[in-house]
Order: sequence, then structure tokens, then C-alpha cells
Amino acid sequence: MITIGQLAKYVGVSTKTIRVYHDKGLLPEPDRDASGYRRYGASDAIDLIKIRTLAEAGVPLARIRDLRSATGTEFQQALGEIDDVLTARIRGLQATRGRLRQLAAGRLAPLPAEVGAHLERLARWGFTPRWVDLQRDLWILVFATHPDRAFTLFHDQAETTADPALRQLYLDYDHAYDLDADDPRIDGLAQRIAGATRERYGRDALPALDTGSDIPSLIQGTVNASSPAWQRLDTLIRAHLGV
Repeated sequence: MITIGQLAKYVGVSTKTIRVYHDKGLLPEPDRDASGYRRYGASDAIDLIKIRTLAEAGVPLARIRDLRSATGTEFQQALGEIDDVLTARIRGLQATRGRLRQLAAGRLAPLPAEVGAHLERLARWGFTPRWVDLQRDLWILVFATHPDRAFTLFHDQAETTADPALRQLYLDYDHAYDLDADDPRIDGLAQRIAGATRERYGRDALPALDTGSDIPSLIQGTVNASSPAWQRLDTLIRAHLGV
């Protein structure tokens, strides 16, 4: 027979934990011997190991207490259910680890392959790394929040940048980043962009997310906040288009 301290040491828990298990009714509390010490036997150690294993697996103490009175078949069935939960948890943790590795590599979330290819083309066409990174982050936001509309919007932009004349407008927009907000070139660029927009879409509404979404304004706000010149450019384009 061994003391509570020895039992705790052998099983790898604290004496406080053993006392909690006593209080919760998980582990019977033995009587004291003539010296006033509680003595534990091999069966107590085995029971404590089972309790510790279940607790470390995340099984609530109340559930562990119920399992103590379960039949052999019920106990095995319960273990199978716990195993299923742990398997799902492991898969979730593996997915989380994958996302953390993507974040560490500078990728907030995976994008469709065609979006990745488009971003690579932007770099080859002379867009700044700042613009490419901004486009990547904004497409991540769109695909995460509006997957049903994201491809429609992406294909529209991809078609636009594939046109050399329209692509030049995007390039000019990109390179206007460092201009002074009062630079007269911004006025001319705004007129050109508004004219190209009207020519491409006519009186039809521009491709957009659902009308109740706050994402478009959030995206444009992010773009505008990064450059006073871009903010003024957006204001002028909207004024020319009457939106």
C-alpha cells in the first residue's frame, strides 16, 4: 500500500488533483490506517491512470464519473466515441497548423490557381510589388466573404487587365500612388478611367457584390487609406461616373 504522495508521483499527477478526483466522485477515497494516512493499492493506481488518460483527452470530469459505472461494452463504445472526437480535433489542428504556416509564409489563405497566375502576370506586366500584394489581400477577402460572386468579379478584372489599353490605366493608377494629392495628372487619369468604365459597361451597373455587403466600401477604404492620391482619384472617378 502507498501514500497519496507516492501514488501521485507514480501516476504523474499532483496530490491536489487526486483530492479533486475524490471530491468529484471519480476515485473512491480509502479509509485511513492506524497512523492516520490513507493508503492506496494497485487498483487505485490503475483507476487513476484511466482517469488521467481520459481527462488529458479532454473528456469532462462528469463524463468520466459516468463511465466508471459503465459496463464493459458501454465503456468500449464510449472510448470509440471519444476516439472519433479526438480524430476530428486532430484534423482541425492540422488544418490550423497549415493555415499558420501559410500565414508565416505571407499567405493569409489559399487562392484559386487562376488568381495566383493572374497575380504573377501583374508582376510581369510591370505592376509594383505593392500593387500585387494589395490585389492578393483584397482577393483573399472577396473569396473568403463572397465565394459565390468572387469568380465573376475576378474574371471581369482579369479580362480588363488583359486588354493593353485598359491595363495601362491600371498601371497608371498603380504608379499614381506617390503623386501629390493635388497633382493635375490625377484629374486627367480620373477622366480616362471614368471614360473607359462607361465605354466598357455602358449604362449597365458595374459588376459588384450583393447590395447589402459592406465589403466593397471596406476594400475601397483600405485602398484609399494607403495613398492620398488614390483617395482623391477615387473621389474624382465617382464624381465623373455620378456614383
